[in-house]
Amino acid sequence: MDVDDKIRKIEEEIHKTPYNKATSHHIGKLKAKISKLKEDAIARGSSNTKGKGFHVKKSGDSTAVLVGFPSVGKSTLLNELTNADSKVGSYQFTTLDIIPGIMEYNGAQIQIFDVPGIITGASGGKGRGKEILSVARTADLILIVLDVFNPNHLNVIIKEIRDIGIRPNETPPDVSIRRKRIGGIHTSSTVPLTYLDDGTIRSILNEYGIHNGDVLIRDDVNIDKFIDAIEGNRTYIPTIVLLNKVDLVDDNYINEIKKNIPDFIPISADKKYNIDYLKEEIFSRVDLMRIYLKPQGRKVDLEDPLIIRKNATIIDVANKLHREFAKNFRHANVWGTSVKFPGQKVGPNHILEDEDILRIILKK
Repeated sequence: MDVDDKIRKIEEEIHKTPYNKATSHHIGKLKAKISKLKEDAIARGSSNTKGKGFHVKKSGDSTAVLVGFPSVGKSTLLNELTNADSKVGSYQFTTLDIIPGIMEYNGAQIQIFDVPGIITGASGGKGRGKEILSVARTADLILIVLDVFNPNHLNVIIKEIRDIGIRPNETPPDVSIRRKRIGGIHTSSTVPLTYLDDGTIRSILNEYGIHNGDVLIRDDVNIDKFIDAIEGNRTYIPTIVLLNKVDLVDDNYINEIKKNIPDFIPISADKKYNIDYLKEEIFSRVDLMRIYLKPQGRKVDLEDPLIIRKNATIIDVANKLHREFAKNFRHANVWGTSVKFPGQKVGPNHILEDEDILRIILKK
């Protein structure tokens, strides 16, 4: 029996088992088995395809990847968003390699990858799926592109990217597990737990060979998120769902789709519909901000902002400018929303906000 068959058999057992307090221990153990099987399959698949993967050279301030079934219009969309020249065709599997492009917006350079279309079973290796999805796993943003006539593909895509270890639009569970040599399992939580009890926690941990340790839970996590915390190798990536080719349908059709997929951006890459709005959303979701520099004795440069991650500190900016700036940092003056008054003197750990004006003072 291969891995897929083992997983399918366990999933069937889970579906047949009614979920209640008495069965949660058993279901937790079964889900842990599935997670381990999937991780083992991914590890084996990675070793089997060594040297055959896609080579991706990153550049720019951030990265996004277009993920979708073949022929949903990813290549056309890439060409509209960036300066890329991705081959466009009306037949499937037009894109056979990874095509990068740079989207310039608000002074930022955001690299967008057009990857080959995925198919059902991609996370298990079908259609070079593991290699394709591994590119998505290292991106800062995932753009799921759906054909307006096949919105049901979203469920398949979400399953495939979850099976490869990506958690779209989720935050890491606030769970810490400290192993010990003896003493059994001790669980504590700072919030009431709706989905887990001590028996379920022990059952899942035993499946991972953890029989002694301290567990601290600060989120009301379910079984799946608790398993994610144990695995510790999930990637949590912002994701935008795009419904392409909306120029081919009417508003009533779109409203019907909204009943099942409430959160998506309707676009038409071919007709350039909503592309400017999409660019704005991409910039917002990759968590970048603009900092304008004001050198001593000179005017602020409002034409060429420094692009840096949100929640960056003064010392982060100094390090990005030059390591000597951080080494010789004295203090800084800031104008903008992050300070109480214009030109406020701040220290190295001050957190900046978008469009702040910054002057760094160095030691003489």
